[in-house]
Amino acid sequence: MAEPYQQSVEQVLEEQKSSKETGLSQAGVHHRRHHYGANRLRQAASLPTWRILINQLESVVVILLLSAAAAAALFGRTIEALAIGAALLVNTLIGFGMELRATRAMESLQRMGKTIVRVRRDGSVQQISADALVPGDIVLLEAGDMIAADLRLIESNRLQCDEAALTGESLAVDKTTDPLAEPAPPLAERKNMAFKGTAVTEGSGAGVVVSTGMDTELGHISDLVEQAEQSITPLEKRLDALGRRLIWFTLAIAVVVAGSGFLAGKDLILMVETTIAMTIAAVPEGLPVVATLALAQGMRRMARRNAVVKRLSAVEALGAANLIFTDKTGTLTENHMTVARLLLARGTLTIEQEGSNGFNIDHESITPAEAPELLAALEIGALCNNASLQKNAVGDPTEIAFLELAVRADIDRDVLLGKYPEVREVSFDPDVRMMATFHKHGCEYRVAVKGAPEAVLDACRYELTTEGKIPLDDEHRQYWSTRSEELAAEGLRMLMLAQKTVDDEQANPYENLTLVGLAGLRDPPRAGIRETIAICQAAGIRVVMGTGDHAATARAIATEIGLADHGRDPVGTDQLRALDKLNEDERNQLLDHSVFSRISPEQKLDLIRSYQEAGWVVGMTGDGVNDAPGLKKADIGIAMGQRGTAVAQEAADMVLKDDSFHTIVVAIEHGRTIFQNIRRFIVYLLSGNLGEIMAISAAALVAAPLPLLPLQILYINFVTDVMPALALGLSRSEAGVLRQPPRDPGEPILTRRHWVAIGGYGALIATSVLCAFSIALVWLQMEPASAVTVSFLTFGFARLWHVFNMRSANSPVIVNEITSNAFVWISIIIGTALLLAAAYLPVIAEVLSVHTPSSEGWLLSLSFSFVPLIIVQLMKIGASVRQEPPPPRQTAAPPSR
Repeated sequence: MAEPYQQSVEQVLEEQKSSKETGLSQAGVHHRRHHYGANRLRQAASLPTWRILINQLESVVVILLLSAAAAAALFGRTIEALAIGAALLVNTLIGFGMELRATRAMESLQRMGKTIVRVRRDGSVQQISADALVPGDIVLLEAGDMIAADLRLIESNRLQCDEAALTGESLAVDKTTDPLAEPAPPLAERKNMAFKGTAVTEGSGAGVVVSTGMDTELGHISDLVEQAEQSITPLEKRLDALGRRLIWFTLAIAVVVAGSGFLAGKDLILMVETTIAMTIAAVPEGLPVVATLALAQGMRRMARRNAVVKRLSAVEALGAANLIFTDKTGTLTENHMTVARLLLARGTLTIEQEGSNGFNIDHESITPAEAPELLAALEIGALCNNASLQKNAVGDPTEIAFLELAVRADIDRDVLLGKYPEVREVSFDPDVRMMATFHKHGCEYRVAVKGAPEAVLDACRYELTTEGKIPLDDEHRQYWSTRSEELAAEGLRMLMLAQKTVDDEQANPYENLTLVGLAGLRDPPRAGIRETIAICQAAGIRVVMGTGDHAATARAIATEIGLADHGRDPVGTDQLRALDKLNEDERNQLLDHSVFSRISPEQKLDLIRSYQEAGWVVGMTGDGVNDAPGLKKADIGIAMGQRGTAVAQEAADMVLKDDSFHTIVVAIEHGRTIFQNIRRFIVYLLSGNLGEIMAISAAALVAAPLPLLPLQILYINFVTDVMPALALGLSRSEAGVLRQPPRDPGEPILTRRHWVAIGGYGALIATSVLCAFSIALVWLQMEPASAVTVSFLTFGFARLWHVFNMRSANSPVIVNEITSNAFVWISIIIGTALLLAAAYLPVIAEVLSVHTPSSEGWLLSLSFSFVPLIIVQLMKIGASVRQEPPPPRQTAAPPSR
């Protein structure tokens, strides 16, 4: 069966069993409503609060902590279990508070359908709710109406629709009723259809409903949004991988120590206590809390820079992005039509940028007073016009552009109409492709005409030159035709302007015209977009543009903004349809393009999925309904806050309040910095925890008293350790962070180099603590409880000073990214106070089994706590002296490519 757009008006009415004159009967409406249901989009169930809460507990590290708490409770270590539970509670509440939001994308789509429509039923015009529409209804359309269902147009009186939100087409689309011969044209070329969620900008018409609810094109997009599963961000993947490593590491250590102790005949209770202590020591209790707080702080910093992040882990994800897939209209361009070129007989007029009233021909400025043909062209554009600039611009974007151009020459349409009152309008006819207005001027009538260049050119017999009105010969006619084609190839929308003077207002407007000028209109690039794309490319980030516009428009914009595609034509719809059938080499060649035109929502989704499968970390920008599925599927979706539809904003991970592409660069810088900080504090946390494991394991294997008790480990890990780690997570961006390429998408959160550093740091800390513990126990003959206090304080202070070991080896020793971080100093002051509280406040000391240290104990603890810091700093100084300047870093391609 042929699609509605392939059928004639009579055929589609017959298939829908409807009548153009009378519409449906009430009985027919009732039957169809029962069969098709209400004209609504399916409502997506909002994510319940309990589900958001449970999501906070699904991290592998959190599960490991829960297991440790359960083991502690099982063996009667209630205080330890409660302490671990408190750490989990803090992390859960922070994450829950930051991510409490429902999935409202479908609700936003539904709001687009809540409107009143005029239909013809039982031979009369009625107003009904859009929800009540059924297939076969005859819907009447006027300028300003929101279209509430998919319609096959049966009447069109210079009808135009704004379909930018659905197709990405920046210009209003002229509508017709003629059937289309092409079997499956893109939505933007189905000119005899009107789609749910779009708007009528001009003219009037009528259409028969052919699809309602989820069967509409908008409903199809809502299906894609639901099916486009939210991608797990790189940080989430890395933290889960790290958690799995910690689980196996913890189990292995516990089995080895417990097994060796059991075989050596040691007390079972002692081995249980040792195993619990080691489990607690192995798990970085502060990791979920610090990661969450660091991301939350990054979220706040981004919000101050107009980037509102809706999902915590998405803060870091953009920093890992190596490809940004962006739409054109409203993102790279202004989504505002302007006249860019005006071709006159004397030459091509270049319109100066906003803020200047100048006109320029061959680098020489010119004013309308100096050029009668320029003045005539500006007046024709203002007279042959139905738009208005009063308060807010209203009307067709093209006509608004002509009015704005006239204003720059101090021509006001209302004043002009006072001089040339309009007495007749010949509306735009898609068949003729021209419109005209008649204006009284003395005893004569001035006729202003604009339309498609080839149509107007055929109706012209003269042209207006610097010498006045002269006959239009074949040579000049060919010149105008060639120049029109050349400018159209540059991506401009071409309109020709003409005029004549007649005695009769009923005269034929389209004969014996005088050609005045040829206007080229475009949606200009956003200010600064070329520089921003250059920054992205310097940072090793590919920018790929996908648009619903024609290839010529896409190519012109891409060239102007510096989005080079090596001279290749944009990839079109037909090539994208075969995406699934391509082999790997062919697909990679296609993905190597940077510009895609006439792209549909499904194809955007397919492209993003293909880029992800090829190893790219994809950030996507968009503002329309058609962008929502891709925004949800991308590793991080970025919606426009001002121009963006509610649907796009709800599907995205991040919303740009200023709609500036440059804000993405700011977000990338923050994202990269946050990952560096997260990697830094994970090394800090794990190296300290490894030091605890090494010290406990060594003591257990030689049957010595444990240098740390389980609750003391928790106190150090969560109270005096988390704050320095959090301070590391709040460090500012380092210089040159955007001059580095993105991380390899396959790179783990900790590389081999980081694990070696963790092992070395841990061994230094463990050795220092065991030395202090042994001296206190053997040489100073302290009681075991007092010796444990020495090792507890040594450990606590060693881990506080250890924060300074997190500086880069290339940074200065005294003034660097760590020492210049005020939060680091605050955390050390607080950590010191808490360690003193553990030693001198009876309530805390009793719970932790800490004794008030003697002067010898303090001297021993403080002396050995500085040993790891001194040794590491000496090693870093030596490394920086030996290190040669690194070679220039190259942008890494995805592994699979």
